[in-house]
Amino acid sequence: MRISIVFRLFIVAIVTSTVFYSCSEKEEFITENVSDYLPLATGKYITYRLDSLVFTQFNRVSEIHRYQVKDQVDALVTDNIGRPAYRVYRYIRDSTGTQPWQPSGTYLITVLPDQIEVVEDNLRFIKLHMPVKDGFSWRGNRYAPDDPYLPLGYNFSNDNVDVFPFWDYYYDGAPTGFSYRGKNYTDVITVEQQDEVTNVPILAPGSYASKSRAVERYSKNIGLVFKQYELWEYQPDPTGGPNYNYFGFGVTMWMIDHN
Repeated sequence: MRISIVFRLFIVAIVTSTVFYSCSEKEEFITENVSDYLPLATGKYITYRLDSLVFTQFNRVSEIHRYQVKDQVDALVTDNIGRPAYRVYRYIRDSTGTQPWQPSGTYLITVLPDQIEVVEDNLRFIKLHMPVKDGFSWRGNRYAPDDPYLPLGYNFSNDNVDVFPFWDYYYDGAPTGFSYRGKNYTDVITVEQQDEVTNVPILAPGSYASKSRAVERYSKNIGLVFKQYELWEYQPDPTGGPNYNYFGFGVTMWMIDHN
């Protein structure tokens, strides 16, 4: 009888431990939904200030061109593989907002159970992925072809097939406040995408240089509030002369208004 009681207590202890272990495992994977950080509905818009880095004068001089852009959700459609997706129209105007909006293209956002994909300029990116947890990483450029920006006129090595598809996106820290140029945002998650430089700042003009910097920040119940995406390389004059060249582009944008 005593052995039977001990045995039953042993079984109860095992079951109890298993239940607690299962609960703790479930709690570990409890996460906010990625759609909370990129909410979508027809008519929703966000307006941004945008600084565009371009290289002029035969690719030897860098300039910043400033604009306002507005991304507005148009309708629920289907993407190129038949899945429901939101079509987003982009509009552009001068940086002071005195000119009327002009159409500037469209892109698609596909919301899946565990991730959100964006297709822009025929390039597909996994922008957000569950679980929303500090340090969680994923291959956000995994669908990128070789030299994805070559059709857009950018011939550089930053998007090489051996590098670009293997960028490790990851959540950097817990949701927190964020400020940029006098704008304050709350409940922001940071998605680090890439941060790699060579010979930058260019202190040795006779040597190759490059910069790949990509980061996005999303505010809960609002969407994308900040983006920096800078890809360029510097190719020195092989003769040591002044005929060097920059190839690439850069975009920095931050939210100034939304509905």
